[in-house]
Formats: sequence, C-alpha cells, structure tokens
Amino acid sequence: MIAYIEGKIAETTEQSVIIVTEGGVGYEVRLPAHTMNRVPAKGGDIAVFVYTVVREDALELYGFESWDERQMYTTLISISKVGGKTALGILSVFRPDDLRRIVFEEDINALTQVSGIGKKGAQHIFLELKYKLKVDEMPVVSGKDDAPVTSVYRDALDGLANLGYAEDEAAPLLKTILKNEPDLDVGSALRSALKALAKG
Repeated sequence: MIAYIEGKIAETTEQSVIIVTEGGVGYEVRLPAHTMNRVPAKGGDIAVFVYTVVREDALELYGFESWDERQMYTTLISISKVGGKTALGILSVFRPDDLRRIVFEEDINALTQVSGIGKKGAQHIFLELKYKLKVDEMPVVSGKDDAPVTSVYRDALDGLANLGYAEDEAAPLLKTILKNEPDLDVGSALRSALKALAKG
C-alpha cells in the first residue's frame, strides 16, 4: 500500500494533483480542499501522507498534510455509509481537531456544513465518531485567550502568512475577529483582518 509520496507537481485538477516522484512515476492524488488551496505551482515540491483505496474497478489515492489527518480519514471511512469522497469532503471542511471538538461539544449540526450530509447523516456520523474517537477524556479548553479551533481560523491564518504577515501578529487579531463574529467564512475573516492590519 502507498502511504507517502514526495515529488513535484506536474498538473492540478479541481480536486487532485499529479505528483511525479524522483523516479519519474506520476501519481494522481485527491486532496482536501484546504490543501488544494495551498498546493504550489507546477514544478513545485509537495509531500503528502497517502491512503490507498483499492476497488475492483479503480485504485484511488487520497493525500493529507499530516499523519493525524490521514488517521482521521481512516476513522471516517470506517463509519458505515461514509465512503472515500464523503470522508474527504468532511476533511475539506473540518481538520482533525475540529472533529474532536465537535464530538466533545456534541455539536451534531456542525457536520451538516459538509455538502451532501443532512441532519440524519450528521447524527449517524456523530454517534460513530463519538464511539471511535473517545474524546470524553479531552481536557476542556476554555478562556478567552484560547485561539478558536476552527478550519476558518487556520485557513485565514495561512492566508495571512502567505501574504507575508507574521503569525504572532496575525493570530491574536484573527482570534478577536472570529470571537466577535464566529460565523465568518475564510474570505470575510481575511478581509476583516487585512483592514485591521492596514489601520495599524
């Protein structure tokens, strides 16, 4: 089974990249949306942990930035009625820590943010995740100084980093913005942060 690929970007599609290894072999790897948004340009270096799905009619590779994300993917596809594409869709919206937080806070409706998952599906996935993740032993994170554990926060922070802003400058600002307006999407959070940074 292929578990890790390192190489250069040959091509990109809407949901996948073609990675060519040093040996000259090219692999098409599907990536979560947040990773696709940050893939380097053609010819750039990339390294991903891979989960290989083998079926009678296909062999599919799913790539992840971290081993934790790959392991969360394997947990998701072990849930009945959750296939590879649905699991990737979930990880396109939520990072592993986000899913642990959802289970810990019993925020079932959060899963309906994923395209194709309704209330019944969200409840089913939540119940199985609660059993499989066993996050009842997670420490309670509280206090206004804690950064929000959301994919919006992380992606907006990544966006500011790509624009040249230091994390120690951008993180507290984003934390405050999302605390005051928790329903912002990534684009809106970025715009608000850039306006605040422009004001000094």
